[in-house]
Amino acid sequence: MSKAKTLDRTDRLILSVLQRDGRISNVDLAKKVALSPTPCLERVRRLEKAGYIKGYVALLDPNKLNADTQAFIQVSLANTSTRNLREFNQRMRELEEVVGCHMVAGGFDYLLQIRCADMQDYQRFLGEKLATIPLIAQTHTYVVIEEVKSETAISLDYIDR
Repeated sequence: MSKAKTLDRTDRLILSVLQRDGRISNVDLAKKVALSPTPCLERVRRLEKAGYIKGYVALLDPNKLNADTQAFIQVSLANTSTRNLREFNQRMRELEEVVGCHMVAGGFDYLLQIRCADMQDYQRFLGEKLATIPLIAQTHTYVVIEEVKSETAISLDYIDR
């Protein structure tokens, strides 16, 4: 199962169900995908071993955890040497407010997604953490007013493309 195209209909169905409910029991999963429990569990283990399933998580409500404010920050580095890119990547991994960090092509180098309590917390993050990284030449922030869509599930329609 080295390529996604080797997934059959049942594998895809298993992945689809698990993306929506990672806590489903194997018995219930087996019923949903029309298998008996033992072959279903074997398929799930095979999908895990092959790396299609990276792990299982609980999705938390940021509003209940005082992480209501979300922002996207464009970051331009002063120098994009391999050494600087690696250092920046490591620094982003260490910042708890950063929930997403993507190197991008275009008019800037990185797009960060952060979560914090409020605008004062964002200002603290910017001034005390992000601005202290000497690799950064410039940032532009876009504060989220309303989250219209936020999905964790990946469409399995891409497999056949």
